[in-house]
Amino acid sequence: MRLPLSVILLLFFCTTTYSQNKLRSPEYDSVVKFRLLSNDPKRSLDNQIRFAKKAVTFSERLKIDSVIIKSNQIYSGLCIYTGKFDEFRRVNFKNLRLSIKANDSLALAIANHNLGWYHHRSRTQNDSAYYYYSKAYKISEQLQLDSRQVEILINISEIQKLEKDYIGSEESAIKAIKLSENLPKTDYNLESLWLLYTRIGDGAVTLKMFDKAIEYHEKAYDMAKKMNDGFLLQLSSENNIAYVYKEKGDVTTALTIYEGILNQKLLFDLDPNFYALVLDNVAYARFLNGNADYNSLEKMFERAYRISDSLDDAINKLNVSIDLSKFYKGQGKRDQALRYAEESYQLAGEISSNDILLEAMIILSELKGGEEGSAYLKEHIRLSDSLLANERRIRNKFARIEFETDQLELEKERIATEKMWWIISSIVLLLTSLLLYIIITQRNKNNELKFKRDQQEANEEIYNLMLSQQDKVDGARAEEKKRISQELHDGVLGRLFGTRLSLDSYNFNEGKEAVQVRAKYIAELKNIENDIRKISHDLNADFVSGSGFMDILSELIDKQTQAYQLEYQFDFTDDINWETISNKTKINIYRMVQESLHNIYKHAKAKHVKISIELKKAVIWLSITDDGVGFDLNKSKKGIGLKNINSRVHELDGTVEFQSVIDNGTTILIKIPYTT
Repeated sequence: MRLPLSVILLLFFCTTTYSQNKLRSPEYDSVVKFRLLSNDPKRSLDNQIRFAKKAVTFSERLKIDSVIIKSNQIYSGLCIYTGKFDEFRRVNFKNLRLSIKANDSLALAIANHNLGWYHHRSRTQNDSAYYYYSKAYKISEQLQLDSRQVEILINISEIQKLEKDYIGSEESAIKAIKLSENLPKTDYNLESLWLLYTRIGDGAVTLKMFDKAIEYHEKAYDMAKKMNDGFLLQLSSENNIAYVYKEKGDVTTALTIYEGILNQKLLFDLDPNFYALVLDNVAYARFLNGNADYNSLEKMFERAYRISDSLDDAINKLNVSIDLSKFYKGQGKRDQALRYAEESYQLAGEISSNDILLEAMIILSELKGGEEGSAYLKEHIRLSDSLLANERRIRNKFARIEFETDQLELEKERIATEKMWWIISSIVLLLTSLLLYIIITQRNKNNELKFKRDQQEANEEIYNLMLSQQDKVDGARAEEKKRISQELHDGVLGRLFGTRLSLDSYNFNEGKEAVQVRAKYIAELKNIENDIRKISHDLNADFVSGSGFMDILSELIDKQTQAYQLEYQFDFTDDINWETISNKTKINIYRMVQESLHNIYKHAKAKHVKISIELKKAVIWLSITDDGVGFDLNKSKKGIGLKNINSRVHELDGTVEFQSVIDNGTTILIKIPYTT
């Protein structure tokens, strides 16, 4: 039954007060202390992690979701710096569940964002990353968290670019740029704008929209110029612009820009990776522009290759390798061209650079010729077709993920509406339940009064039975005494007196006849002895009447099951002679049945009860079985009802066994010695 509204409000108030008290507890003070220690940059990373774990442990002891979520966020952030990425995922997935439970939208957005980053970092689980990023974006949009939306859109745009969804990548980037206009022009936000403009420019190059690509790379360049520390980003934008001119076919302009970058002082010291990239670009642009100083160009290529190799920069090394292959091929140096083409083929496969992999296949097919060259050409066709199909599939997949995310939002709105109606319905139902509670309580009180009245009547019948049995016993004893007195007076004493006189008269006679007469009277004395023994045996027998006990027990069961609204089945055997059983035994049996029915009514929630009494090998078996909810025997052995039954069975030198299974009923089996 539902609790009254006043009780619900009281419980809510108590719960709120309890949580507030916990926030003023020593445990919460420990949480705050360990959080501060975990954020102290002066401490080692291992110590910061250790303190963060302690903050989580104390938070979990408090059992307050918001406190646990905050401590988990700090701990998961430190997991990134120690490379514990699986632990990072586990903690944020836990925060995801806690945020939903606590209805904390901000925490939910952070957890989804972090899980998106976890899948994004591998660059191989882009669909999962996109799913979590999309959910994080929707929540951040609702909360109007512009800076978080920009971060998420940058990542979504990158995923779309990686999966060749260039239109989608551009749309996400433009959306992020519009949001960035509302943010302060800090170096961090300007760098985000540089990245977004660069991404749009890269996508435009892929789509052969060269003028648009130059426009967006120039905007990226402007963002880098506004930064306090944007020099390398400016050079990177210049390199991107030069690449667009090279792809456009204007190699001369591209070479001028490349050489301008390469002539920057300290470029190698600032970023040797970028220096190697520009050095390769200058060498290849000069080659395309007709520079015939192959020895000088070869040295530039080889230096770029050595720098990339020493820095273990696989991407730069791949770019230099493919350019070297084309450089040697252009000179007709087949062996060198083949060597670098094969290296490009291997490196591109390892880092999943499909564009260069396709380019390497074409070069290998031309250099090797024959069946082997044909095999590379076929592989190129298969990969191209596969990539095209995958691009279409990815675009559809991202659209489906967005649709499913929108559907989730709609589902949340529907659930919120249902929740509101559920609350209204609950209030109505609560009031109805309150009225029903009053009616049912009153009815139960009436039934209880009726039961007590019936029980009192049953007790009176038992008392009357006891009095009746005692009267019968007393009457039987009086009659028996009277009968024995008459038999002694009229029979035994008279015969003794006659025999004595006869023996006296023959006391002095001798002879055969006298001996025969005395033998006759001695035999008579033996008969009198047997009569006395019979009378003595009758005196030693205890008469107790037990007629009608099954009728009384049947009436008890019938009345109690009616009062308790139970169906019953009562089976008993005629093998038991209740007249020979003591009143003490019958009264205890009566009480145990009465107690068991009362326990079934109070605790079992049963609908049917079966009672049977039978005789097995001089033992009375009393069995009481219900179809109720059962109980845990280990937890209920100290109940008053069970103690009473145990006490009565012990008084009769019997045994009792309780058998119960949760949700599967209870059986009480009582065994009492049958003595006649």
